Amino acid sequence: MNALRPILLVEDNLNDIELTLAALKRNRVVNEIIVARHGGEALDFLFRQGTFQNRVPGNPVVVFLDLKMPKVDGLEVLRLMKGNVDLKVIPVVMLTSSREEGDLIQSYQLGANAYIVKPVGFEQFSDAIRQLGMFWAVLNEPPPDRTREAKQSAA
Repeated sequence: MNALRPILLVEDNLNDIELTLAALKRNRVVNEIIVARHGGEALDFLFRQGTFQNRVPGNPVVVFLDLKMPKVDGLEVLRLMKGNVDLKVIPVVMLTSSREEGDLIQSYQLGANAYIVKPVGFEQFSDAIRQLGMFWAVLNEPPPDRTREAKQSAA
């Protein structure tokens, strides 16, 4: 039996975090939402280190990843994820305000599954999040969680 896997939201803007969480809740996405405020915190969660060293094993169903963040930016998080055998299968959606072509190209070259420019208006933003949540958490069939830790805890 597959447990409902969490969504990892990596975002440094408090307003965007609140809007995203409200939109997911309003649209009845029931997955737990883990919020990382910067890339370093996201990496700690993904690699189960630092404050997340004792978290339940397993990968999120999808990562919504902001591009421009302090400490470690979204492209570096993406690069490290796609370079790791256990993390590279996790779908990553770049959720950013950047319309720069270089960011778009580099995101896809590093293995992003989608690149979404955040709409400015609340209704448009809410609708974009609703569609993302429905697709990635409900409609999409994710790969089995084959991390070494998940396999060990299932045994």
